[in-house]
Amino acid sequence: AQAGGSLIATPAAADTLILAVSQIRLEPHTELYRLYLDKGDDDAQEKFLQVFCGDDGKVAEVLYCTQLARVIPETADDQDAYTGAAGYGLGDPGYTLWREQLADMLDAATLGTVFGAADRVDYTRDAGAPDAQFVKPFEGRETRIDDADGTHGLRQQMYFMPYVRTLADGGREYLLITTEIVESVDGDTNRRGIHVDFVICIPVEQERIVIQ
Repeated sequence: AQAGGSLIATPAAADTLILAVSQIRLEPHTELYRLYLDKGDDDAQEKFLQVFCGDDGKVAEVLYCTQLARVIPETADDQDAYTGAAGYGLGDPGYTLWREQLADMLDAATLGTVFGAADRVDYTRDAGAPDAQFVKPFEGRETRIDDADGTHGLRQQMYFMPYVRTLADGGREYLLITTEIVESVDGDTNRRGIHVDFVICIPVEQERIVIQ
């Protein structure tokens, strides 16, 4: 995927242990599971496998996902844009990542592979009618469990929209933009907050994953 220009991060040697699991219920009638290889603690980037099951309960899609960036929407207008409440923003037909935006995050070689001579990469919304000027983001809630007895974990409200582009090798790369409103951490409801995660994902064949 990286050879094709993907922004996906390479798995580290330690990324073989599932540190947390979560269930995401999105309206209307969508359920996802995430197996976290890195929870993003201590300024680290989140890494997880996102699993979507069909109506028959069988796994329909697995994405390997790495966090690209996290931003804090500080104004009410920014928050409305990132939740879709404004009728624009999250849910628009496309989203663009600019070379200048990522210049401090990626080395020169990676920037060259991803952007080539261009100054932007464009993604197309992967939900709703293609010609719709705005599609309301999926809304739901994530419940994450960080240990076997459920003492540690978090619960957060989510506004979620997937975007996609085709890589040079014909593969698909997803940009998941998710606004997360933290409701509780380890059962503590005083640790509320809001942020927006930009996550890069690529499909992974289920047969290539072994969970022991």
